[in-house]
Amino acid sequence: MEPERAQLDAFIEDYRRGIEATLSGLSEEQARRRLVPSATTLLGLLKHVTWMQKVWFEECVGGTPRGELGLVQTPDESFQLADADTIASVLAAHQEACATARKVVDGLPLDAVVTGHRAGPRTLRWVHLQVLRELAHHCGHADILREQVLADAE
Repeated sequence: MEPERAQLDAFIEDYRRGIEATLSGLSEEQARRRLVPSATTLLGLLKHVTWMQKVWFEECVGGTPRGELGLVQTPDESFQLADADTIASVLAAHQEACATARKVVDGLPLDAVVTGHRAGPRTLRWVHLQVLRELAHHCGHADILREQVLADAE
C-alpha cells in the first residue's frame, strides 16, 4: 500500500474509533440527550457518520444508489433517531459500515476515479479527504457534547 494511502486510512480509523469512544460508559438517555437546539446528540452523531460513510464509500465509490442502500436522502435526516436505536445497534451499524467501506476501497489506488457521486466524478483521494474532514469535524462535536453530558451527571 502506498504511504499516503496508509496514512489516510490510519487517520480515518483513528477518528472512527474516536467517535465510537464518545459513547463509552454512557446510558441510553445520556447518548440521546439534546444539549443544542438542533437534533444533534451523541447517538445521532454516530448515526450520521455511519450514513455519511455509506454515502461516500457505498454510493460514491461502490456506485449503489442511496435508495437501494436504504439511506435517507439528506444529512439532516441522518441525525434522526428512531425509538429502536440504541447505543449497541447504532454502534453495530457503524462498525458494519466501516467494514463495508474497507472492502469497497480495497485495492483501489488513490487516483482511481469513482463515479457514484451526484455532482460528478471524484478521485478516491478526494473521497478519503472528505470522509476524514467529516469525521474530524463530528468528533469535535462529540467530544464537546460528551463533556457537557458528563458535567450534567456530576
